[in-house]
Amino acid sequence: MINKIFNFIVIILSILIISLLVVDSMIENVKLDEDINEEKMIAIANDVKRLEAREEEIKSEDEVALEVSNNESISYEGKSIEEIAEQLDRNFNNELKGKGYLYSSYSISKGVDPYLAAAISLEETGCKWNCSSLVKNCHNVGGMKGSGCGEYGYFEDLDTGIRAFIDNIYKNYILYGLTTADTMNPKYAENPLWGRNVNAYINRIKNN
Repeated sequence: MINKIFNFIVIILSILIISLLVVDSMIENVKLDEDINEEKMIAIANDVKRLEAREEEIKSEDEVALEVSNNESISYEGKSIEEIAEQLDRNFNNELKGKGYLYSSYSISKGVDPYLAAAISLEETGCKWNCSSLVKNCHNVGGMKGSGCGEYGYFEDLDTGIRAFIDNIYKNYILYGLTTADTMNPKYAENPLWGRNVNAYINRIKNN
């Protein structure tokens, strides 16, 4: 009889211990879920802040670009935006013909040498004579890698592609102190003569 009572007590205690362990595990899981949810909320909040900051930055950049585009008194190397645009258009053909003003105004607004930007496009696209299929089909004016056109980037229209190209020069080269064709060469192109070719286009544009 005593043995039965003892065994019964052991069983009851075992059940209680197991129940306590289960409850404790459930509490730990709840705490863990709360921690994970809190981390997710913090990450989401940080992402939202970054997006908001980037939106403000884009608005600011667009306002500067618009101000430059609307201000004919702004000059670069002693020439007005219009004068530089005319120089560029004399060297652009096919799809790029008439895009000199966009190159001139947007480059200056971003702190990019408009002659450099135009010369790179001419070297990369052949638009001095006949634009490549990358320009015609993908609106890519700088040989920029990406997606949508094989290994190259696709842009919805030519103006968008031109702005993206100039943005790329500013963000990935100018900000790193690579402000000339020679200093950009090792990063931009495998061809060691790329910088020399771009400089030749710059001289041709300025003297035409």
